[in-house]
Amino acid sequence: MENYKTGFYTYIIRCADNSLYTGYTTDIKRRIKEHKKGINCKYTKSRKYKSLEALFLSESKSNAMKLEAFIKQMSRNKKLLIIENPELLVKDFMNKKNIEIVYIDKNNILTG
Repeated sequence: MENYKTGFYTYIIRCADNSLYTGYTTDIKRRIKEHKKGINCKYTKSRKYKSLEALFLSESKSNAMKLEAFIKQMSRNKKLLIIENPELLVKDFMNKKNIEIVYIDKNNILTG
């Protein structure tokens, strides 16, 4: 999972109303642009994209979707906790689902 250009990403974004949205994609740069423009995104179209908060890489679409579902069932407070300390999610997901994911510094992806 060394190549960050391609892969299966699960992400958390913050909207202008301070709500959090979780999704998955194979092209994070394209997907963030879509969220910013309100294209192909019902939730963020009305709530307006503010920032990328967390980003994780999985080895398969299935694993990225499982992680998305795992995050979506969390309380807002737990989501805020993993945004502050993403390694907690990496360990928790591995322990509960036996699936490896990698936290990616969002600044490296969006500027690289």
